[in-house]
Amino acid sequence: MNTVRTLLWVFIAIFAGLLGWLSYEWYRSAGGPGEAAYGVPFELTDQNGEPITEQAFRDKPTALFFGFTHCPEVCPTTLFELDGWLKQVDPDGNQIDAYFITVDPERDTPEVLKNYISAVSDRITGIAGDPDKIAEVIKGFHIYAKKVPLESGDPDDYTMDHTANVFLLDDKGRFKSTIAWGENPDIAVKKLENLLKG
Repeated sequence: MNTVRTLLWVFIAIFAGLLGWLSYEWYRSAGGPGEAAYGVPFELTDQNGEPITEQAFRDKPTALFFGFTHCPEVCPTTLFELDGWLKQVDPDGNQIDAYFITVDPERDTPEVLKNYISAVSDRITGIAGDPDKIAEVIKGFHIYAKKVPLESGDPDDYTMDHTANVFLLDDKGRFKSTIAWGENPDIAVKKLENLLKG
């Protein structure tokens, strides 16, 4: 059973990475990193219960990850790794902002996100909100996210299949690159260093 579950998560991670790459290629073919900011305008809530909009992705480069708190492996691993990379590249924590937007707003309230993320990092801010508004953001940022029922049959017992890449945006919110799930750590650090160079 554990082997099957492990293989399933490996497949999901590979599939999500592929979808993230396809999203990037679609975006690049539509004009690529240009003058327009990546994604869509939004009005959501950060982990401290404060309003947050797409303007948070301005003035500083941004590392952006979509995930959920019930994620067994990909999300906690990514948060842990991203925290370490940020500490290497931006030790004072004042050059790159990082955000974790939930793809599971039904369960991930701001308080749940704060408790989850703060156990791993003080460098990453969680973003939650109304499910319809989150759905608009997911679509607008070309993220794949789908609810996957588990074997119990309980409608509240599910996981989320989702894009597993970290999106890197410049200080004007424009798409620059991604850090893939399972990326070589040295390459991930180099991508963040390049993000700071503009």
